[in-house]
Amino acid sequence: MTLKYPVYSPYLGGREKEFVLDCLDSTWISSKGKYISEFETRFSSWLGVERGLSVTNGTVALHVALEALGIGPGDEVLVPTLTYIASANAVRYTGANVVLVDSEPEYWQMDVKDAERKINSKTKAIIAVHLYGHPCDMKAVMELAKKHSLFVVEDCAEAIGTRYAGRRVGTFGDVSCFSFFGNKTITTGEGGMVVSNNSRLAARVAHLKSQGLAADREYWHDAIGFNYRMTNLCAAIGCAQMESIDEVIAKKQQIADWYRESLAGVPVEVHRTQPSAFHSFWMVSILTKMASDRDPLRVKLKDCGVETRPLFYPVHQMDMYRSLGESFPVAENIAYRGINLPSYPALTRADVMQICSYVREYFD
Repeated sequence: MTLKYPVYSPYLGGREKEFVLDCLDSTWISSKGKYISEFETRFSSWLGVERGLSVTNGTVALHVALEALGIGPGDEVLVPTLTYIASANAVRYTGANVVLVDSEPEYWQMDVKDAERKINSKTKAIIAVHLYGHPCDMKAVMELAKKHSLFVVEDCAEAIGTRYAGRRVGTFGDVSCFSFFGNKTITTGEGGMVVSNNSRLAARVAHLKSQGLAADREYWHDAIGFNYRMTNLCAAIGCAQMESIDEVIAKKQQIADWYRESLAGVPVEVHRTQPSAFHSFWMVSILTKMASDRDPLRVKLKDCGVETRPLFYPVHQMDMYRSLGESFPVAENIAYRGINLPSYPALTRADVMQICSYVREYFD
């Protein structure tokens, strides 16, 4: 069956080509050029933070943020098990240990009570992942961090535009990280951003992401750093994407509403939204009532030309993070029943209704 509805496709209807061609004409195509600082300024201003530092992708954003906080061997970092693997891998890159946390059942975010049970003298930070565009309970996260003197890293890779209690995620933690991969709400092809209101921490990130280059001596390196710099070409795409960011987020809200309306009465559950949250719906996700329906429903949709994805497999099920006797029942239950539906901005109401009609056919 020919694929008619991909699970995601980026919106590239603005001045992306114009800005990229401008880069090519200027010959500034690598890690220097006007678009880099412009993109950093536009994104951080839109978000409401003092400093944004562009990097090559969301995974290295997490890594360099943790390095800037001084996380290293012997430390422990709390990470939800229901997340993309990068959240955990970035911790291991520093030499620190990952301590996995179960989910809460209603909104699928980190269970803060479970997180507190796992804190000890080695715990140095907590990574709050805003999964699939729904925010964590940041009030509870920040209170926990204050109580135990922990750093808070917000993983906002899937949550561009998400708000908690009226405030955009990425503005709560000590440092926050975003991804601009091709399937994210806005994209630079590959790319990421580290943001912070802490000027000292931001300066540390800037230093580390550029090979530890000294500020006052040409070609002198005074720290072991990383080559994590975004290219001017990617930043040019990002600048164009910023011109339509609010429009894309609004369209994603509309798509989620269409799915909720069209799936009313069908035995699936669309990802809920906590009353004080603004869910940006990076992906519109559903849960089947029975785990045994998840894969057959995906096969049915594939046969109808609809691409889907399973929710992320919990990190603790991966061989490199598997621990004998460790159980995360809530995260497992959600993951086994979850499906990501097509969620790209070009979808029309008719498209969503058609996709939902196939879901209905499966259960009829």
